[in-house]
Amino acid sequence: MTNGNRRPGSSAPVAVRPSRSFLNDAGVRAVLFQILAMAMVIAVGWFLVDNTLYNLASRNIQTGFDYLTRESGFAIGETLIPYSATSTYATALWVGVLNTLKVSLIGIVFATLIGVVIGVARLSSNWLLARLATIYVESLRNVPVLLQLFFWYGLITEVLPSPRQAMQPIEGVFLSNRGFKMPVPADHPGWWAALVAFLVAAVIVRVLMIRANRIQERTGERPRTLLPGLGLLIGLPLVAWAVFGAPTTLDTPALKGFNFVGGLSVSPEFAALTLGLTLYTAAFIAETVRSGIQAVGKGQWEAAAALGLKPGVTMRLIILPQALRVIVPPTTSQFLNLTKNSSLAVAIGYPDIVSVANTTLNQTGQAIENIALIMLAYLTVSLTISAFMNWYNKRIALVER
Repeated sequence: MTNGNRRPGSSAPVAVRPSRSFLNDAGVRAVLFQILAMAMVIAVGWFLVDNTLYNLASRNIQTGFDYLTRESGFAIGETLIPYSATSTYATALWVGVLNTLKVSLIGIVFATLIGVVIGVARLSSNWLLARLATIYVESLRNVPVLLQLFFWYGLITEVLPSPRQAMQPIEGVFLSNRGFKMPVPADHPGWWAALVAFLVAAVIVRVLMIRANRIQERTGERPRTLLPGLGLLIGLPLVAWAVFGAPTTLDTPALKGFNFVGGLSVSPEFAALTLGLTLYTAAFIAETVRSGIQAVGKGQWEAAAALGLKPGVTMRLIILPQALRVIVPPTTSQFLNLTKNSSLAVAIGYPDIVSVANTTLNQTGQAIENIALIMLAYLTVSLTISAFMNWYNKRIALVER
């Protein structure tokens, strides 16, 4: 320290205030870095868009979504809505979206059911059952899902016989390399009335359960809802079915020419895709269920046993409700994975949104628009699933008082 930093006549040093720069302010630096990052993102985006538009213009490729109103000119094997080669590209893409939703919803339902059963079986005291569940989980989790889809598709199309020699395990049900055929109720107002009555009964049962919960919270006693609910779910559709004529006619598949006609048809592509995605995702859900159950404290089991509750009742009423708060978040990720893995359907020829959009892309040459529509479709479905599961997770969360 030099003598210039001391007061005259004093040996104490004089405090020198350091020069402050605005870059030394953490808040200023944070804002500055965010502005720089945003500027870089805008610059890269501008470069990509400008370069893409220039290349498209130099190759005389049209842009925009006007092509959606033009005639598609190609057929789709499986449709949930009326569609033909004279329909528009927009209709074709909507058919692809519906096919993706069909596979995803069915896969999510069955993967959840199978996953819960396998997850509980892994914790079983039965040595053989627990080992079989472990083999299932370890085998399916460690084989790529694409290979599993090829396996199921090859099994159906190569091992099963032709339609003329179709297997018939149950009267009216046929298994062949053209898919599965089964009888369904013939079109009649009575069946539709029964379906509407079932939906109405489900709503009434839900209202009864909400009322029972409120009474239980207020008085400690819960009204019986099981038998009244079953009576409504079974009785109301039967009454509607009888009122509208009690139809019993079935639309049964019959072999005509080289294939079956009538009944409900499940194509080999849809069956292979649903089987592959369901069994693969169920293996991951099983592990989630197992870990969720093990996360519940051992004291809960001991307390239930001290009260004399049976293991099944303990699992259903005490363990699973507590395990759900651990199970639901990772299960949501598995639902999203199943939905996104459905894009592998193009490998076995199932007309999902990716397959239909690829065909549209090849015919119109508008790659950016079709890729954007595929991304929009998956983004919408994924956000919808996430929103629903987050809502459900919030409803079942434990409330601390």
